[in-house]
Amino acid sequence: MKTLQAGDAVPQFTLNDQNNRPVSLAQFKGRKVLIYFYPKALTPGCTTQACGLRDAKNELEKLGVVILGISPDSPKKLAQFADKKDLNFTLLADEDHQVAEQFGVWGEKKFMGKTYDGIHRVSFLLDESGKIQHVFDKFKTGEHHQVVLDFLHQQL
Repeated sequence: MKTLQAGDAVPQFTLNDQNNRPVSLAQFKGRKVLIYFYPKALTPGCTTQACGLRDAKNELEKLGVVILGISPDSPKKLAQFADKKDLNFTLLADEDHQVAEQFGVWGEKKFMGKTYDGIHRVSFLLDESGKIQHVFDKFKTGEHHQVVLDFLHQQL
């Protein structure tokens, strides 16, 4: 698994959102984008992370950042997640994990003694030109939004 790094160009993609509508990364050209990959909707860690971003969305928007959450869940499952947790940002369905593979966040994981392939919890902050400005890969789910905000405030 070779994860994309700061300075790398980002692969262009189009995925369906929680409303089953296609969303293309190209739609956000000229804006900062936080792409965060998470393993599975409606699980405790992913819910904690998503709710933190939900609560920080206004501050992130003031800093010019759009949030895109990507998981291998179906649009239907993402809609349930968004509705149940009042999520106020776009969730994208990467059911065949092609985008996760392009970003280098799909690979072997271990959980409770089992080994399987899945999404690694990594976030990418893209600058206005579409290059990776920063990679967030070491954080607790409950602190993810604050780690991102702290980084952005340091850049001001």
